[in-house]
Amino acid sequence: VFVLSMGGALRPGFGGSAVNAVLFALTTPVMFWCGSRFLLGFARAARRLTSDMNTLIAVGTSAAYAYSAAATFFPGYFRRAGVEPVVYFDTTCVIITLILLGRMLEARAKGQTSEAIRKLMRLTPRTARVVRDGAEIDVPAREVVKGDAVVVRPGESIPVDGIVAEGSSEVDESMVTGESVPALKKPGDEVVGATINTTGALRIRATRVGSETVLAQIIRMVREAQGSKAPIQGLADRVAAVFVPAVIGVASASFAAWYFIAGEDFSFSLLIFISVLIIACPCALGLATPTAVMVGTGRGAQMGILFRGGEALEVAGKLSVVVFDKTGTLTHGRPAVTDVAPLPGVGAQEVLAAAAAAEQNSEHPVGAAVVRAARERGIAIAAAGGFEAVPGLGVRARVGGLEALAGSARFMEENGVVFPPLEEAAAGLTRGGKTLVMTAMGGKALGVIATADTLKDDAREAVSALKGMGLKAAMLTGDNRRTAEAVARQAGIGRVFAEVLPGEKSSVIARLQDEGGTVAMVGDGINDAPALARADLGIAMGGGTDVAMEAAQVTLMRGNVSGVVTAILLSRRTMSTIRRNLFWAFAYNAVGIPVAAGVLYPFAHFTLNPMIASAAMAFSSVSVVANSLRLKKKKL
Repeated sequence: VFVLSMGGALRPGFGGSAVNAVLFALTTPVMFWCGSRFLLGFARAARRLTSDMNTLIAVGTSAAYAYSAAATFFPGYFRRAGVEPVVYFDTTCVIITLILLGRMLEARAKGQTSEAIRKLMRLTPRTARVVRDGAEIDVPAREVVKGDAVVVRPGESIPVDGIVAEGSSEVDESMVTGESVPALKKPGDEVVGATINTTGALRIRATRVGSETVLAQIIRMVREAQGSKAPIQGLADRVAAVFVPAVIGVASASFAAWYFIAGEDFSFSLLIFISVLIIACPCALGLATPTAVMVGTGRGAQMGILFRGGEALEVAGKLSVVVFDKTGTLTHGRPAVTDVAPLPGVGAQEVLAAAAAAEQNSEHPVGAAVVRAARERGIAIAAAGGFEAVPGLGVRARVGGLEALAGSARFMEENGVVFPPLEEAAAGLTRGGKTLVMTAMGGKALGVIATADTLKDDAREAVSALKGMGLKAAMLTGDNRRTAEAVARQAGIGRVFAEVLPGEKSSVIARLQDEGGTVAMVGDGINDAPALARADLGIAMGGGTDVAMEAAQVTLMRGNVSGVVTAILLSRRTMSTIRRNLFWAFAYNAVGIPVAAGVLYPFAHFTLNPMIASAAMAFSSVSVVANSLRLKKKKL
């Protein structure tokens, strides 16, 4: 339709009634089949005595279509009125096609949210090893019943929630708590399905199965939060609610004034009516938001910030509270050596060398941090043999004929190593929420190594920037309160929610929303998924789990905290651009509509015919696109 409509400009003499009839035949299904949703939306809005973007699209496209159809089949009527019949079928087709394209892209982005649910479901093991009639057998996990004895070997995922009946082991519960250090589980302790057993064999008595498990509840909460989140009404809709009735009113009043009062003929009055509607056609208004969103999201992608549609981009600019997860979000997500406190007469390098020698064969994150710190400082790590790990306590190994120990104070006491009372400095490390590794060699106490999940380099600066923008910052974590508060102090965050389970995290977000805030949740783990979905805006760190990224509306691919600040600034710039676009979209209308209504005709015998109205409409669209493109160079 567009190519045929441009034919007259490319080839003089091209056109005529035959071409117009072809254009009519091609445009009709676009108008009434492709555009049926706009017509139905217009009808629904009319029944509610309101108007929205559908009204504007339906009125504009219908006016262009009806006028063009009349010009196609009744050209003589127009010529008798002294007007050459011109068709605007391309206006109808282009408006409907562009807006449908935008809605299709939005629908695809929203459809991807179900991926989060599917990935969560895949975390649960498909089979479980249960003890029945005295024998171990593998059964589908869904067939496990309460009270079953379930055997879980090292390295396997725990298939159901339960209580440890026999054995002890360290279990990686990061998917639930967000804590990077595995938790020691012994008889009587609770375990959660889909967490990973790391070191020892466990026999578990199933207490929650199927839809009752923690993972199933997380899945349910994500689904409910995504389903209950009301779509944000577009800025264009809010403007259209006022603009559309006004335009229709002006067009109708103009027709009535010229036909009934001024006594002009019906053809002249109809052209006035059509001209007013065409100059108010929603091309610029329809482009005002999607072009800015397209440029804004593209600019974000270049900086590693992925917005899942215009809704996320809009909400980011309205935030009042930003809630951060701790582990992997504000911190690096793995322990690192922060301090070495040697006893009198012992060097710091000697303490690190002994601990690294004992820990070099350990798979524990704290042991890996000690070995990594020794290597970074150029310390030679002696060969060790006879390695043994005691879950929850420490490790031992033979180094040069001596026994090297690294672990807790209780571990040292059980091995006959006498540690003098910790000095104030070491006690301060404990108060700071750090994990202490006592080190000994050949029965002699050497010193203490402190490890902690350290704050990301840009975290404090990012939190400070958010406060400077008028936003509040809070921390929400499953970690213990002492550690959480220590990290919060370093980051400059005053409000801390600690020791919060996944189900409670979404409740905390809801409470903050009830306080009147527009809340963003920033997280990286599976345990954050319900909170990410419940928040007005979920922001996932790119280095985190796929489930977190799928549950969120924004993903920071570079995993830096400062990306939160950049995302909010980009949103504010984009929304400002949209407002300017809407201003320019209506500025032409503000000038053109009175002229189209015939205010100059009594003085200059000049009316704004549909061709000029169409040109003004096109010019406003070009201005809107050009203004949106300025976002590419906007400094953030």
